[in-house]
Amino acid sequence: MTKVYPKVVNSPHVSSNEQSFFNESTTAGRNVDPVVLTVWKKSLLFNSDGFTVFDTNGDLVFRVDNYAAGNKSEVVLMDAAGHSLITVRKKRPSLTDTWLVYNGETMVNPRFSVTKHVNFLNGKSLARVSTTRSPNNNNNNKKNIVYEIEGSYAQRCVVIYDDKHHRVAEIKRKEAVGGVAFGGDVFRLVVQPEIDSAFAMALVILLDQMFGGGSRKFYT
Repeated sequence: MTKVYPKVVNSPHVSSNEQSFFNESTTAGRNVDPVVLTVWKKSLLFNSDGFTVFDTNGDLVFRVDNYAAGNKSEVVLMDAAGHSLITVRKKRPSLTDTWLVYNGETMVNPRFSVTKHVNFLNGKSLARVSTTRSPNNNNNNKKNIVYEIEGSYAQRCVVIYDDKHHRVAEIKRKEAVGGVAFGGDVFRLVVQPEIDSAFAMALVILLDQMFGGGSRKFYT
């Protein structure tokens, strides 16, 4: 059986600090190389949907498998040990397909909102990520677009841009050694130093919620 995870020398550091993905983006003191992850759209739990994410050494770094026995409008991203890093929750009521992003499992003071973008004049745009706090934290209702997501999730060809239109993360199809192509359930997530890997993976989860389609969607 072809292995899901890649064989690449030098596994980059992947942060599992639940606070880190909310900090100011900076390359100071950080690995300047992109983090390359292999995402498998399958839970570690038997006969359950979810995600399992490996680094370049084949080590488990992130997992999603807890939603099966709880509120399906919430999805929790965990590290390899099962510690909660990020919770995404469907916003209700809402006229648009919008999800809120929380630190850990606090479920208070969401830090970001992600809204499915529906605009037939701009077919590339999939979703927009906004902050839910002003810089001085004086107005929790103020929103500023910080990331734009473009491409096709169905084709596993997605680019995440920051507010200066710099590429900070990409979803790409993955081919196994020998040219054997995996299906859409296995793909690469390439994360630049300007964005935390956990947050980038949370955006993958939300894209699957919005564009995954069929019974594979966690939320029903």
